[in-house]
Amino acid sequence: MLLAGSGLGTGVPPAHGATCLGQADGPRWRVGIVPQLPPREIVANWTPVLSAVGQRSGQCFELVVAPSIAAFEKQLRAGDLDFAYLNPYHQVMAQRWQGFVPLVRDGLVPLEGLLVVRKDSLVRRLADLNGATVAFPSPNAFAASLVPRALLAREGIRITPSYVRTHSNVYRSVILGSSRAGGGVNNTWRRERPEVREQLRVLWRTPPFPSHPFSAAAKVPAAVRQKVQTAFLQLGSTAQGQKLLGKVQLPKVVKADHRRDYAPLTRLGLERFVVEGGD
Repeated sequence: MLLAGSGLGTGVPPAHGATCLGQADGPRWRVGIVPQLPPREIVANWTPVLSAVGQRSGQCFELVVAPSIAAFEKQLRAGDLDFAYLNPYHQVMAQRWQGFVPLVRDGLVPLEGLLVVRKDSLVRRLADLNGATVAFPSPNAFAASLVPRALLAREGIRITPSYVRTHSNVYRSVILGSSRAGGGVNNTWRRERPEVREQLRVLWRTPPFPSHPFSAAAKVPAAVRQKVQTAFLQLGSTAQGQKLLGKVQLPKVVKADHRRDYAPLTRLGLERFVVEGGD
C-alpha cells in the first residue's frame, strides 16, 4: 500500500510493484482519504471499496494514506492527488486549488460537528469552556474544528486549541483529561468503541451539513470522472456494495454537486479560522 510521498498520479499504467486497486491494466490514479481515523482503519475500509469501483470503472487506484490532516491538505494543494475523499470545507478549498469536482456523497446521514466532554465533567454549557484547552483533529477539520472554533470565538469564549491529528485521538484526549473538551463529528462518534463513548457526553452539535464527497481533480478527464461516479452508484445499488460503502461513510451513495452542496459553505465566514499549512 502506498503512503504519502510516493510518485504522482499520471493516468498511466502502474509502476512495477505498485499496489493497484481495481483494473490492473487501467490508468493509475492516486486517491487520498482525509485521515479522520488511524491509517490501519482507513486502509481496511477503503481497499475493498476502491477495488470494487476500480473493477467496475476500468481504473487502477493507489491508496495514499497521509500521516495527518495537514499533510493531506498539502497533497491536495500541491496537486499530488487525482481523487480524494474530503470534508466539505476541504472541497471548497480543493476546488479553488486544483478544480476538484465532487462526484458522490452520502445522501442518508448529514454531517454534524460535536463538542464532547467527559461524562463526569462539570462543563454544562459552552461558556464553561472559557480558558480551557480543547482538542481538535486539525485546524481545518470542517465540522470538528472550523465551525466550533468560529462559534466559540464569536461568543467571546477563549480557548487554547490542541491539535491531535485524528478524531480518535480527540476523544481519548478528553477521556484522559488532557483536554476539557474535544471536537468530532457524528460519523466518527458513532463508529467509536462503546467503551470510549460511554465515558463521554455530547455538549453541543452543529446544524447538519452535506456529507463528505468523493471528488476528482480537474486534471482527471471528464470521461474517467463519469465512469468512477457511475461505478460508485452501481456499487451502492447492491446489498454487498452498500455494506462496503457503509464502512467508508457512504451508506446511501448519491450524486454530489459543488454549487448546490458545498459552495454555500463560503457564506459561513470561516476563512479567518483556516490555518494554511497548519499541523
